[in-house]
Amino acid sequence: KSNIGHAQATAGIAGVLKMVLALRAGRLPRTLHAERPSSHVDWSDGRVRLLTDEIAWPEAQRPRRAAVSAFGISGTNAHVVLEQAPEPAAAERQPVRARYGLVPWVLSAKTEDALREQASRMSTVDSDPAEVAWSLLHGRSAFEHRAVVLGADADELRAGIGRRGVGRNRRLRGARHRRGGAGPVFVYPGQGSQWWGMGRDLLAESEVFADAIDDCERALAPFVDWSLRDVLTGAANPALQERADVVQPALSSMMVALTELWRAHGCAPSAVIGHSQGEIAAACVAGALSLDDAARVVALRSKALLALAGQGGMVSLAASGERAAELIEPWGRRISVAVINGPSSAVVSGEPEALDELIADCERREIRARKVNVDYASHGPHVEQVEAELAEVLAPVTPRSATVPFYSTVTGERIDTAQLGADYWYRNL
Repeated sequence: KSNIGHAQATAGIAGVLKMVLALRAGRLPRTLHAERPSSHVDWSDGRVRLLTDEIAWPEAQRPRRAAVSAFGISGTNAHVVLEQAPEPAAAERQPVRARYGLVPWVLSAKTEDALREQASRMSTVDSDPAEVAWSLLHGRSAFEHRAVVLGADADELRAGIGRRGVGRNRRLRGARHRRGGAGPVFVYPGQGSQWWGMGRDLLAESEVFADAIDDCERALAPFVDWSLRDVLTGAANPALQERADVVQPALSSMMVALTELWRAHGCAPSAVIGHSQGEIAAACVAGALSLDDAARVVALRSKALLALAGQGGMVSLAASGERAAELIEPWGRRISVAVINGPSSAVVSGEPEALDELIADCERREIRARKVNVDYASHGPHVEQVEAELAEVLAPVTPRSATVPFYSTVTGERIDTAQLGADYWYRNL
């Protein structure tokens, strides 16, 4: 009461907090505003006295103990005895490593000085790095002055804070973040971005990523006869990496799991967009497709592509869509413009022999042309032969309106994803 006045029902709690701090500090704080002790108490008799000055509370042969009483007019009647906690047993210190590989410690404050002070406090933290990272991201307000350090264990993160400069005469090199902006857009690629064993390291280092891959494997199980984990770690037969019905589900699973990893680190998409089969993962993370429906689409659609395997291919050109159309004109319907990526990037698809001839012609013209790592001609007339099959096997898919804005590369616009049924996934092909 002498410190904070009448606290009503919380007065006892305040007394407990004050005494816990005294036990920790080894100091007994003085009682404020007690210059004139009550005359109703004989202060000369016995050992009870007012603490008119702060005094040391030294270590002794036994733990420090204190009593806190709360006797209120409303009927409160409590007496609590507190005892100094024992020192933890000394043990060989082992660095606590992050369960997610590298994790960020994101610091945030209203001023540069406050940012430096926060960094100074963080330099003594020795808890689970991932739990600290989560608390910093989700348990604190985001202010304008920010800095971030990366590390796999507390030692690395503390060292990173030291390198950023937290001394009294050094300024933490933080960045001022101005509020506003649209937030991050997640972009999901098509086939051709894969490599063998592409999930090996993350499966070993990140529980979030591994859990997401396990969920994807369960969703794919009714449609495939191979192990997703074996493919992503490189333990499967290398011949599988040549099959679209393996590569596409594996890529889609990677993209979904990577999104979950980003979300675990506090980075969520404000919008999504995907190219070709990347739209399936984009629809899933946006909430337009359930994981089971996304697995059905990517697994059964890629199986349908096996009928086209070896009959075609795709070539990326450093050219506009109009220029690409001019370059392929000599081959007629054997080659068609498949994708317009940008003002100077296009992809064509068609018959393998015709594409080889096109590449040779582009080399003579000094136009960059390279094969895409696929053995079928997607986004062109070749896929028409699987339209009826896709309409049948994808009929059970039940799309819904997304919770994250979804921009379609089929229409070139933001769309209501409730329309992402079988017909859409054929047109996307």
